Amino acid sequence: MERPPFRVTAATLDVLEILLSGLGELYGLRIAKLIDRPSGSVVPILMRLERCGWVTSDWEPESRDRRGPRRRFYELDPDHAAAARELLADRRRASIDKAHRLRPGLAQRIDRPAPARGTI
Repeated sequence: MERPPFRVTAATLDVLEILLSGLGELYGLRIAKLIDRPSGSVVPILMRLERCGWVTSDWEPESRDRRGPRRRFYELDPDHAAAARELLADRRRASIDKAHRLRPGLAQRIDRPAPARGTI
């Protein structure tokens, strides 16, 4: 896979996962709440993804019935959906590999007898 034109952080992967989820109209604050991250970190990620062409956005239409500021809705560009899925699959593989690497060490520590009292 070609390296994406942005820094791939855990928060970026969380944003991509929500954009792939098919949850409907997604705007910055809703995405932030869904992934339990501050909107102050999510919105810059969305803007970066949009500058790179991975995400598109549109303002909601003005409405006299709706109170509050207009929301900006984001969606993953279909041309980059496969690459986003691959990034997420790599994340899952790395997480599984890490768990397998950690498990033997954990088992050795559990099986080792506790040190005699007062020797530490």
